[in-house]
Amino acid sequence: MSGKYSWPIVFSVGLHMGLGLVLLMGNFSSHKPTPTQLQVNLQTKTQPIQAFAIDRAVLEKQAEKKRKIEEQKKAAERNRLREIEERKAAAKRKREEQARKKKLEAQRKEKEKQRRIADEKAKQAKAKKLALEKERKRKEEERKRKEKAAADAKKKKEREEAERKRKAEAERKRKAQEKREREEQERMMAEQLAQEMAARQQMRSQQMQSEVNRFTALITQTIKRHLITDQATMEGKSCKLTITLAPSGFVTNVQSGSGSPVVCNAAKNAVYKAGTLPVSKDPDIFRQMQKISLTVIPEF
Repeated sequence: MSGKYSWPIVFSVGLHMGLGLVLLMGNFSSHKPTPTQLQVNLQTKTQPIQAFAIDRAVLEKQAEKKRKIEEQKKAAERNRLREIEERKAAAKRKREEQARKKKLEAQRKEKEKQRRIADEKAKQAKAKKLALEKERKRKEEERKRKEKAAADAKKKKEREEAERKRKAEAERKRKAQEKREREEQERMMAEQLAQEMAARQQMRSQQMQSEVNRFTALITQTIKRHLITDQATMEGKSCKLTITLAPSGFVTNVQSGSGSPVVCNAAKNAVYKAGTLPVSKDPDIFRQMQKISLTVIPEF
């Protein structure tokens, strides 16, 4: 035990022993103690501490003995724990060694198995090779037989082919002559038909253009009938309109182009006021004038 705690312990033990002595020597009778008796008791209270003082060296020796016992216990516990760890480590090494042996045995068995499989495959490969060689020889003989038969058949076929080509060439020449004659007739007929079609197309185009011009004039007249004019602001001015029409002649859209804004506004109002403009019932002519452009010039 260290010197820091030895003296308080000695003092405490001495104090308790002194108190015990006072209790033993005190008077516990029922009558009240006299002041003289109380003074005696107080005087005798401090003497047990001096009479029963304990040797400090003895207490330190006992504390040292106790400390050594505790250290021995701790050392024994550490040894016990170390032995347990060593046994665990030994058991682990034993398990690992057993696992290693088991793995090596499994590897040996696997190698033996693979060797047997390899031997079996080698036997099968050898047998297959012999069978393939036998089959190759048979096929070679068959090939030679077929080649001879093919050569004979080829010669026969070449003779037949030569005869066929001779006949085919004669037939080709005959058909080529017939084709040339037929194509010449067809060309002459096509040329004549094209001339007739061109003439009819030209006539049709002229008729259609004439109809388009006629209906354009009718539309222009219709617009002018509904046009509100003002000589002071419109004289000498014009406006180009683009009008989109339905097959019935109904006006679906009017756009003004270049020209006088005053004339353009009056012309657009005249078109919408008319509502429906004259159009041809001929679909071909209507397609040409479905979106028609014209110039409106006020007349005074």
